[in-house]
Amino acid sequence: MSEPFARDDVQSLEPVHEGEGEPSVGRWTRRLVLFLRVMAAVSMLKGLYHWSRVCGIGVDANDVFQYHSIAWQAATVFFAVIDLVAAVGLWLAAAWGAVIWLTAVASMLAVKIFFPQVFGTSLLTGGLEGGVLVLYLGLALKSAQEQPP
Repeated sequence: MSEPFARDDVQSLEPVHEGEGEPSVGRWTRRLVLFLRVMAAVSMLKGLYHWSRVCGIGVDANDVFQYHSIAWQAATVFFAVIDLVAAVGLWLAAAWGAVIWLTAVASMLAVKIFFPQVFGTSLLTGGLEGGVLVLYLGLALKSAQEQPP
């Protein structure tokens, strides 16, 4: 009669060791993930800021949500939602998170450039949004170059 378990079956029951047989992550990929995590924290703060404006937390009595234009209200609610969703996706380093974040950044740049009457004109905000966009694209390209074909 044969053994109930063959040697191969017993060896296949050994615990899995994390990282065995997996290629190591390159330095540009680590930098990209770190950048995404920092941007996740920034997006979380931006989303909470917009929600504080919607809820009237920390604003003057003359600056409540209802007294602003419909365009301002719509943009504020849009950024309150999209920034928090982007923060989750960025923290997970998921592809959809980067897409949502890029949408939020491009939308903020469009509002600042083409619709200054909504949030006003701020060269600092536009410059920072454009700068992080360029930095992300550079890190993503460097990370893609170190991946095997």
